[in-house]
Amino acid sequence: AVEGATIVADGADLAVSDQVIAACRTMQSQLGTPDILMNNAASRAGMGWKASREEWRSLFEVNFWAIVDTVDFFMPFMLQKRGAKIVNVGSKQGITNPPGHPIYNISKSALKTYTEALEHDLRSAKEEQTLSTHLLVPGWTTTGDREHQPGAWLPEQVVERMDAALQNGDFYIICPDDEVSEDMDKRRIAWGAGDMIENRPPLSRWHPAYKEEAAKACD
Repeated sequence: AVEGATIVADGADLAVSDQVIAACRTMQSQLGTPDILMNNAASRAGMGWKASREEWRSLFEVNFWAIVDTVDFFMPFMLQKRGAKIVNVGSKQGITNPPGHPIYNISKSALKTYTEALEHDLRSAKEEQTLSTHLLVPGWTTTGDREHQPGAWLPEQVVERMDAALQNGDFYIICPDDEVSEDMDKRRIAWGAGDMIENRPPLSRWHPAYKEEAAKACD
């Protein structure tokens, strides 16, 4: 904690829009307009295509709509504050779309597209942009009370990386970890985009006919 900082905690079910807005009102009334709004929400409910429609909707409410609601609430205030920043926390799964949890991947892909479009519209709306948005994509990070594993980054490493990127004005803040380097991330992203350019099967990185070639290119 920062010495002298005021901390306000307010619980909310992020799958319920009214509760999200109520929490936003509490934050605004007690702390005022934020300089940095960081939206870090994730649910992993509903593994696989057999998940119920209720699980799909709950996951999307948390991973996507809660963030849209929060941005919609704070944006009018933050537009009046020069240098304010919105940071939405995405996922590498929303970029490279690995098999295993399609619902989660789709939600994080939607958040990436939303954040990109929001930044474009903000910079196009005024001659001088006062509010910026950013997409933070952590690597493998130890969170909560989980035991720290070799290869993972600690939260403070992600914060340090994010702070430097924000000062540099970067939109994409894609973090490596001690197992996946920046160069590996770039090659994996490029390979995924190459599926369309080269007319390969989707997710060819995990396709038996391309797996060996992809491993050489991406790892």
